[in-house]
Amino acid sequence: MKPNIGISTENLSKVAQALNIILADEYVLYTKTRNAHWNIEGPDFHTKHVFFESQYQQLDEIMDSVAERVRSLGHFATGTLKIFLDLTHFSERQENTNDSLSYIRELLADHESLIIHLRENINIFANELKDLGTSDYVTGLMEDHEKMAWMLRAHLK
Repeated sequence: MKPNIGISTENLSKVAQALNIILADEYVLYTKTRNAHWNIEGPDFHTKHVFFESQYQQLDEIMDSVAERVRSLGHFATGTLKIFLDLTHFSERQENTNDSLSYIRELLADHESLIIHLRENINIFANELKDLGTSDYVTGLMEDHEKMAWMLRAHLK
């Protein structure tokens, strides 16, 4: 049964499509952060291993939340690696080194790219697609990523 929540079927579909792109970005960023956690090397191994773990745990919660937002709008959440890779704005890790600064720079760039993408869509959800709930939700996601980016950025000072 489709939700009857004051948003047209067409707009619900567009919102779900946009959220599935965000979900793909979150999943790829999660995977890249897990990779950093698993493969970090160097004298700061333990502290960065723990730091990356806290970040991927946050991303895991975010992914679940985005998928549940899509479901609450009456659509299916993307759930295959192929589709995630087709939808994401991100590329797989380019660095060949396993030091903390290389991982941090790449993850920070991805968080900042996602922040920009989220910011660009907040008003689209509210004004064009008439979904203030998703607009508010995406604002919260943006704020979560701004904090995660700050934590990464602080390591580069």
